[in-house]
Amino acid sequence: MTKSEKVQFVIEQLEALYPEIPIPLDHKDPYTLLIAVLLSAQCTDVRVNQITPLLFARADNPFDMIKMSVEEIKEIIRPCGLSPMKSKGIHGLSKILIEKYQGEVPQSFEGLEELPAVGHKTASVVMSQAFGVPAFPVDTHIHRLLYRWNLTNGKNVSQTEKDAKRLFPEALWNDLHLQIIWYGREYSPARGWDLDKDIITKTIGRKTVLEEYYKKHSFQK
Repeated sequence: MTKSEKVQFVIEQLEALYPEIPIPLDHKDPYTLLIAVLLSAQCTDVRVNQITPLLFARADNPFDMIKMSVEEIKEIIRPCGLSPMKSKGIHGLSKILIEKYQGEVPQSFEGLEELPAVGHKTASVVMSQAFGVPAFPVDTHIHRLLYRWNLTNGKNVSQTEKDAKRLFPEALWNDLHLQIIWYGREYSPARGWDLDKDIITKTIGRKTVLEEYYKKHSFQK
């Protein structure tokens, strides 16, 4: 297959598997999505979805959030990990949203990335999922899969994002990044990987990745 044929194969397989694409993090508006994405750093979406109802019951908007202390926020979000940094970020960005944006989440990468604890990936998720702006947030699943599929060199997430944007049509970015996340979780995980269920990697995967898999599992191609 040529690279363009591989890209088309990926698009067709993902569309067949995920014609309807649920958003992994529970939220009701751009602010609650922003907080949920911030909490998801080095934490599973399942855990985040268990914790955010507790946090949002106290404060689901920046005005109520700054009424809480950093310590109070930290105690609620502790199970998500990195709670000292995340609690300071949540309190700090909530204050900035009130002072600079009348309590609204800015609809620009620049505005989002200026907020405490908000990096490019978090900003990309909010821009794509809350505001419908084309973006291609790269998490560990996407980084792993595009390397396995030989669509990036896998050196870093920034390069993976550039390669994904170069290869896939912009109109599909927002759907594709979610479809790839779900595919990675269900069919191509980092651990407990069953290549027979992973039709995309089995069909277009990087030769070294396939060889390593078969060597590890003592299979024959």
